[in-house]
Amino acid sequence: MKRLGIIFCGLLMLGSLALGAQKKTSATAFYGKISDDMCGLKHSMGGSDKDCTESCVKNGSKYVLADEKNKMVYQLSDQDKPKAFAGADVKVTGTLKGDTITVTSIAAAKPSM
Repeated sequence: MKRLGIIFCGLLMLGSLALGAQKKTSATAFYGKISDDMCGLKHSMGGSDKDCTESCVKNGSKYVLADEKNKMVYQLSDQDKPKAFAGADVKVTGTLKGDTITVTSIAAAKPSM
């Protein structure tokens, strides 16, 4: 009987872990600007944010989402989709794990205030 109780508790724990994993995989919307990992929240080169981002990426940086409102910089799993939005305000849909967003989609968004 004791063994059956242990097995039952183990199954309950596995079930709750599976439910927790499902919640983490649902897509979420993140807002900010497409930037590069060298500049992050603040572009230091002259010119527009777009020009700076494109120049930094051309020189080896990676695209990131810079959330100025929350002072966060997120790595982006997809480095192709952000190209069209360099320096622009966007809505990134995806799942967050650590500081990386696994990108589902990127769309233009209104500038954040």
